[in-house]
Amino acid sequence: MANAACYVRVSTDNQLENYSIEEQTDRLKAFCKAKDIHIVKFYIDGGYSGGNLNRPQLLKMLEDIDKKIIDTVIVYKLDRLSRSQKDTLLLIEDQFLAKHVDFISINENFDTSTPLGRAMIGILSVFAQLEKDQITERFTMGRVGRAKNGFYHGGAYAPTGYDYVNGELIINEYEALQVQDLYNRYSKGHTIYDCWKYMQKTYGGIKNSWSSETLVRNVLQNEIYLGKVKFNGITYPGNHFPIISQELYDNVQRVFAAGRDGKGRSGKKPFKAGSLLSGLLYCGACGAKYHAEHGNYSCYSRTKSDQRYIIDPDCKNKKWDIGELDNLVIQTLSNLEFADITMKPENPGRRIDYAGRIGEINKQIVKLVELYQLGNVPVEFISEKAEVLKEEREVLLKKEAEDCAGSKIIENKAADTTISNKEISTNALFTSLFTYGDLAEKRYCLSFLIDKIYINENAVSIVLKHFQ
Repeated sequence: MANAACYVRVSTDNQLENYSIEEQTDRLKAFCKAKDIHIVKFYIDGGYSGGNLNRPQLLKMLEDIDKKIIDTVIVYKLDRLSRSQKDTLLLIEDQFLAKHVDFISINENFDTSTPLGRAMIGILSVFAQLEKDQITERFTMGRVGRAKNGFYHGGAYAPTGYDYVNGELIINEYEALQVQDLYNRYSKGHTIYDCWKYMQKTYGGIKNSWSSETLVRNVLQNEIYLGKVKFNGITYPGNHFPIISQELYDNVQRVFAAGRDGKGRSGKKPFKAGSLLSGLLYCGACGAKYHAEHGNYSCYSRTKSDQRYIIDPDCKNKKWDIGELDNLVIQTLSNLEFADITMKPENPGRRIDYAGRIGEINKQIVKLVELYQLGNVPVEFISEKAEVLKEEREVLLKKEAEDCAGSKIIENKAADTTISNKEISTNALFTSLFTYGDLAEKRYCLSFLIDKIYINENAVSIVLKHFQ
């Protein structure tokens, strides 16, 4: 009497396949009873695709074959074993027949103990592969069609800044505020790591907050925020509204492109420059880079602190006091004119509806109180939800106050005088940043204007970038 393993598989498309676990097991039992075959065990993989072999019960069955517990494998239909031609032949030839285990598929009425059955295996597996390829092709065509029509195809989980409602992306005003905050901060020269820490500190107490540097990087490189959708490397106009302007997005991508590691100047231990001119200074004598060390900017060739950057070991070019050289460069740039490079407001058409969202939060809190009074919902659940809503409300109130303060300042200036676009030039931006900005913002401003600075003893030559 044969000792059989009955293998049953139902994929996530169970309703379409019409092969339920109960139907397969009943037919396998009836077949084995009629053929006087002893069933050692049923191996059932529920909810697994036949496109690969990474299935727990299939792997368990292969282990039992190695233990010589079974000598026959029976399935209701060939595609229950696999939909891949390569995997089907691999299992039957390398796992079953090579270990003296017969294979039977009752629906196709053949088994590998006969020459005809072994020949039919190859033929039927070809058709199983064909069916899988056709399903994949139809699925891919459907996704391409959705993308061409401007629909988001990323599933039910919408990207940060949007809600997925009835198959469409709808702007979530509060999350959109976070995305805009992130883009503006990164565009000013802060690293991925700095942005991640800032987002966690500012919005971290809220559910679905900024959990990793990877999330920050993905948001900063996602064209979905331009109102576009992408599939298979091709971008299409989307049906949803953008959150970020094209100008701000392009600026952020330029910052990414200028990153030292090609990933937006971030890593597990991000490099943080401690001096204003690091990365811009070069030795006019030997061509090596200058670096900050013990209060001075010094040539790598002279200090020999990093063998990789030494060009002329005999270089004796002058060391410069960090504060002295910083002030010299700032003073020089302050006296230059950049009237052709004007500031433009980022995404001027969008205003965050703080009051609307705060009103929604208050209504949700009232509903939670009502649920508590009814006693139908556990108090722990209500407390957790209320705390999340309160944190979001506090952040919104703070942002609203900041924006109102900024608006008043602008109005007061406008009352005193009229400022033209020509007057709001790079000079104003430069002066503002070097008065109020932090080190990262100052460094970004310099990297935007300066290509290189050459040091040759007491001579300092600043090479500016060219603008169209």
